[in-house]
Amino acid sequence: MTSPLKVWFDRDGTLLRLRLNRPKANIVDAEMIAALDAAFGEHLENTGLTAVLLDASGPHFSFGASVPEHLPDQCADMLKALHGLVRRMVQSPVPILVAIRGQCLGGGLEVAAAGQMLFSAEDANLGQPEMQLGVFAPAASCLLPERIGQSRAEDLLYSGRSVSGEEAGRLGLADHVSDDPEAAALDYFDAHLAAKSASSLRLAVRAARAGFAERVMAKLAVVEKLYLEELMSTRDAVEGLEAFIAKRPARWENR
Repeated sequence: MTSPLKVWFDRDGTLLRLRLNRPKANIVDAEMIAALDAAFGEHLENTGLTAVLLDASGPHFSFGASVPEHLPDQCADMLKALHGLVRRMVQSPVPILVAIRGQCLGGGLEVAAAGQMLFSAEDANLGQPEMQLGVFAPAASCLLPERIGQSRAEDLLYSGRSVSGEEAGRLGLADHVSDDPEAAALDYFDAHLAAKSASSLRLAVRAARAGFAERVMAKLAVVEKLYLEELMSTRDAVEGLEAFIAKRPARWENR
C-alpha cells in the first residue's frame, strides 16, 4: 500500500510540502494522523524552513475521519492522536498553508482548520457533519470559534451543514478563494513569505499567535473529556455511528 502522505521540499528547501495521499477519500485515520504528526515532528524545527503547504491528492481534500475508529473501543486512542496532531499544528513555528479542493469534511476540516491560512476552491465543500451521526466535533469546537466567531461556528457545529468554498470565504473560514488553491498558496508564499528571514518569521508567528494555542489546547482537554466520558456513554452516539457504518437511518432515543 502506498504511503498515506507525500513529503517533499520545494522552493530551495524553504517550503515543506505535505500531501494527503489516499485518494479519493483521503480519510484521516490512525495511519494518516501518525504520518502527518511524524512529518511535522521531523521538519518543523528545521531553521531554514519558512512555511508548510498541506494539500491532497485527487479531487478531494478529505472525506473526514475514520468512522469505525470513532466507536467506543477505538475512539480514545483516535482522539488522543488527532488532538496531539492539532496541538502540534497550532503551535507550529512557521505558517501552515492549506489548499482545499472538493470535500473537506469532519476530521479533514479539523486538520485544515489547525493550519494558519486556508486556500479554498470556490466549489469546495467544507463542513462538520458529525452531529448528523449523533456525535460532536471536538477539535472543531475549539478551532472554529477562533477562526470565524462563536455564533458562526455554532451554526456549523450544531447543524452539520456544509458550505461552499465561496461561502467559507465570506464566513472567514477560508482566507483565499480561487479556482486553483494550490497555485494560490504557492503564489502567496512566493510573494509574501519567500524573501523573509526565517528566524524573524518564526518570532512573528509566536507573537501573532500568543494566547491562541494556549486557548485551543486548554479547551481541547475539556472537550476530549466530555466526548470520551459523557458523549460516548450515551446510547444515541453509538447508534449514530453504527447506523452510518451499516448505511441505515439512525433511530434516536434521545438518551
